Amino acid sequence: MATSEPKTTETEDQQTDGQVVANPEEYIKHPLQNRWALWYFKNDKSKSWTENLRLISKFDTVEDFWALYNHIQQPSKLGFGCDYCLFKDGIKPMWEDDRNKLGGRWLMTLNKQQRHNDLDRYWMETLLCLVGESFDEASEDVCGAVVNVRPKGDKISIWTSNCQNRDAIMTIGQLYKERLNLPMKAMIGYQSHDDTSSKSGSTTKNMYSV
Repeated sequence: MATSEPKTTETEDQQTDGQVVANPEEYIKHPLQNRWALWYFKNDKSKSWTENLRLISKFDTVEDFWALYNHIQQPSKLGFGCDYCLFKDGIKPMWEDDRNKLGGRWLMTLNKQQRHNDLDRYWMETLLCLVGESFDEASEDVCGAVVNVRPKGDKISIWTSNCQNRDAIMTIGQLYKERLNLPMKAMIGYQSHDDTSSKSGSTTKNMYSV
C-alpha cells in the first residue's frame, strides 16, 4: 500500500546544511501606533527653561519602550524640581507648541505620602495608557503626559490638544481614572493651558472633572 510523502514544514524548508534558520518571529518587534519621545527636565536655575529640557530617547515599539522604562530612574527617585515628559514625536512638552496651545491637561496632585506608595505605579499606568492607545478614539486627542516631582506634592498630568473637545476629554478622564483604580470620591480636574499659564495654580479653575 502506497503511503503519501510527509509534507515538508516551513522549518525544514529553512534548513541549510543541517542547521535550522532561527524563527524570524523571535526578532520581530511589536510596533506601537505612534512614535513617542521621552524628555527629562532638571531645574537648574543657572540655565534657561529650554536648556533644562533634554530629550532622552524616542521609541516606536513595545520592546523599545520597556527597554527604556527599565533603564531610567523611577519618578520617586528624582530630585525636587525634576520632570519626565512623554509626548508623541513632533510635539514638544511645552504650552507654546502648536499641538498644545489650544489644549489642556487632566491633572492629578499627590500628597507627600503617595510619593512612596503610588507615584511610580500611577506614572507607569499613565505611560501604558498612552503607548497602548487606551482611550479608544479619544487617544487621537492625547499629546503626552508629564510627571512633576515637587516638595509640596507631586503631579501627574495627561495633555490633550483641544480643551473644547469635551467628549474626547471626558472619555480620557473617565478611562484614566478607572485605569488608575482611583476611588469614586477622588476627583481629578481638567484645566486649559491658557488658564493655567495666566494664573497661579491655586486659582486655576477646572473646566471638567471626573
